[in-house]
Amino acid sequence: MLNLQDQLNRRINPDWTRAGQRFLRAAFVESAEALEHHGWKWWKKQTLDLPQVQMELIDILHFYLSHAIVAHDGGDGAARALMADLAGADAVVLDGKTYALPDLDIPELLELLGGLAACGRASFKVLATTMTRCQLTWNEAFKQYVSKNVLNLFRQDHGYKEGSYIKIWNGEEDNVVLARLMTGLDAARPDFAEQLLAQLEQAYSSLK
Repeated sequence: MLNLQDQLNRRINPDWTRAGQRFLRAAFVESAEALEHHGWKWWKKQTLDLPQVQMELIDILHFYLSHAIVAHDGGDGAARALMADLAGADAVVLDGKTYALPDLDIPELLELLGGLAACGRASFKVLATTMTRCQLTWNEAFKQYVSKNVLNLFRQDHGYKEGSYIKIWNGEEDNVVLARLMTGLDAARPDFAEQLLAQLEQAYSSLK
C-alpha cells in the first residue's frame, strides 16, 4: 500500500515528498466526515452509513501512509514505523490524558483520530482499532484502499486538479458510486483494478 500511495502522489506531484503538504490536516477533516456518516447529533435522527464510514477510514489511511513516507524518509522507514505502531500498547496519551482504546466507542475513536491529527500526530493503532470496530478487516481495507486508489487516479485523469472533474454522478457522490460498483466485483481477481476502472469509465461517460 505504501508503494501504491507513492505512485498516486507522484501522479499528482512528482516532487510530492518535498512539497510540504499537510496530510494530517486532511486526516483531521476525514475523521470529521466519518463522524458525520456515523451520526453523532443528539438533537436529530441520524442513520449509520457504515460503508461510508469505512470509506472515510480508507481516506485517512491514504493520508496516514503519505505522512509516514515523508516523516520516515521513504517507504522502508514508513513500513517499520507502521509495524512498530501497530504492535504498541492499546492506549494513547493526548493532552495529558490517557485513552484506553478498548474502552472507546466509534465516535470517541473518530474524535481521537481527529484530535491527534490536529496536534500533528498519526496513530495507526487508533486507526486499526477504529477499523476493527467498524467491521473493516485489513483484507477488506486493502480491497477498499485499492478501489479508492483507482478512483483517485481516475479523478486525476479526468481533470480533478484542474477543476473540470464532475464529482456528483446523477445525484450521487462518486465515492457512493464506487462503493456500489465494488460490491459486484471480485477483489481477489488480478484484474480487479482494471475492471473497476472500466466500470467507472462507463458510468462517468454517461454523464456527458
